[in-house]
Amino acid sequence: MEWRSFQGIVTAIDDYITSPSGENSGCWKLMTLENNDQVVRFVVSPMTYVVDQAKIRIGDRVSGYYDGNAPVILIYPPQYRALILVKDRSDQNVKVDFFNEQLLSRDGQLLLNLGPFTQIMLANGLDFNQNPANRDLIVIYGAATKSIPAQTVPYKIIVWCPMQ
Repeated sequence: MEWRSFQGIVTAIDDYITSPSGENSGCWKLMTLENNDQVVRFVVSPMTYVVDQAKIRIGDRVSGYYDGNAPVILIYPPQYRALILVKDRSDQNVKVDFFNEQLLSRDGQLLLNLGPFTQIMLANGLDFNQNPANRDLIVIYGAATKSIPAQTVPYKIIVWCPMQ
């Protein structure tokens, strides 16, 4: 998967109708984010992972992550299916990417050093007891070195397992 993201201020959260019968009414949302002159809409499904189950409201700064290889409809503003949403917080950083066998992100910007208190889990909250290398990860961390790549000991790693 090629992770892409867009960060902006939430300007609207509306119901998104997925069936003519309305049987899923209220379960899907259409979230509009604005950043300067750019506008993006995210389709938020019941399967969208929201980091820390944060309550997202209009006015919040949010990062939405989506599959850059997924087909999209050609409309303006662009509309993507949100796989992960992160409500920005000043006390933590979040990186979503594929991390190789050395735990270096695909873009080469972040190297993970696992510590004794690093929580490694699945999106459903269960512990992940294997090596997180060579996987798509949601990494939650605080401080990082100013080196290239930046290095950090993450607070929490969520292993993104593909849906079967």
